[in-house]
Amino acid sequence: MGLFEELKERGFIAQMTNEEKVRELINGTGAVFYIGFDPTADSLHVGHFVQVMVMAHMQRAGHIPIALFGGGTGMIGDPSGKSDMRKMLTKEEIAHNIACFQKQMSRLIDFSEGKAIMANNGDWLLDLNYVNFLREVGVHFSVNRMLAAECYKQRMERGLTFFELNYMLMQSYDFLELNRRYNCVMELGGDDQWSNIIGGVELVRRSARKEVYGMTFTLLTTSEGKKMGKTEKGAVWLDPEKTSPFEFYQYWRNVEDADVIRCLNILTFVPISEIREYAKLSGSELNVAKERLAFEVTKLIHGEEEAVKAQRAARALFGGGKDSADMPSTTLTASDFTDGAIALTDLLMKTGLAASKGEGKRLIVQGGVSVDDQKMTDSMGSVPLSAFEKGHVMLRKGKKVFHKALLSD
Repeated sequence: MGLFEELKERGFIAQMTNEEKVRELINGTGAVFYIGFDPTADSLHVGHFVQVMVMAHMQRAGHIPIALFGGGTGMIGDPSGKSDMRKMLTKEEIAHNIACFQKQMSRLIDFSEGKAIMANNGDWLLDLNYVNFLREVGVHFSVNRMLAAECYKQRMERGLTFFELNYMLMQSYDFLELNRRYNCVMELGGDDQWSNIIGGVELVRRSARKEVYGMTFTLLTTSEGKKMGKTEKGAVWLDPEKTSPFEFYQYWRNVEDADVIRCLNILTFVPISEIREYAKLSGSELNVAKERLAFEVTKLIHGEEEAVKAQRAARALFGGGKDSADMPSTTLTASDFTDGAIALTDLLMKTGLAASKGEGKRLIVQGGVSVDDQKMTDSMGSVPLSAFEKGHVMLRKGKKVFHKALLSD
């Protein structure tokens, strides 16, 4: 099976500009391709993970990935799928975010000499002469066609700024520049980037008289079409300081039955032959596949040691032990207690299980909070100091979120 056929069976491929040529390139070796990452935060999240996995598959097959960081395009922000204009970042914020991206990406991509390239489009976009840019690039774009593109439709309803309209031209120019510098022949990206990718392919054809290609891959969604990688606390980040390895593991361990096989295909390197066997399972049997998924993904992002710790903690919880040194914990001090007790809502906020007292009260009233396996129903209730005699109490939110509250000596 060629790499193109494997990517197709794993469910990556959505659209491409020329299937015959793209298949030929991907099943060959040594093709230079790029994927762009706008540094809008100081960590990659699960949505980026699919793109990094594609880069890793391609690199393993002998191709040369360019990870293009948007030091220039990040100054504007991609309007695709956004109803409002993105927050404008400073150059310093963008530089910091790029450094964070590079560190995280290096876990999966080998950036040693000749294996992969890190590029920053700020190197050519920030010092452009605007009139020259319009003459070289803008002349090839029809505003009518641009406004019909999917990436601008939602913004048109709320008001698209001229500032944002330039984004497609800038991303397209990236492809032209990378083709000139590195002989880059293919741009890859999520399916929401299709219009921008087409813009780049067309620009290289018209401006440089060269044939280049584009391919998009499916977005990471559930079987119901909802974006994956979101929790009550927000995005699932690849930074362990933002989403702990245990929380990361638990997210994948708790995916719906209908999503586990797709996630194994897209987010792991588990051989397709093994995944086909997992696909024959159903009901509680699928827990084996979910545990494999959670372990493999956590190992890729956080390393095998952290994956083993997270798996051990999860097994302790689901095995009824309800205790593990590896699960998320928060240490309280005597100053957190008043008159020998801590308000339950304060405890939920201290441990990060609730963002506010109001949210904590709602959780309690709805029966979603337990302390040491005892369901709490009084939103004005408290947990006495005596409950910490064994050194900690075990909190549970809903059915699957556990947290240990420790008491310092």
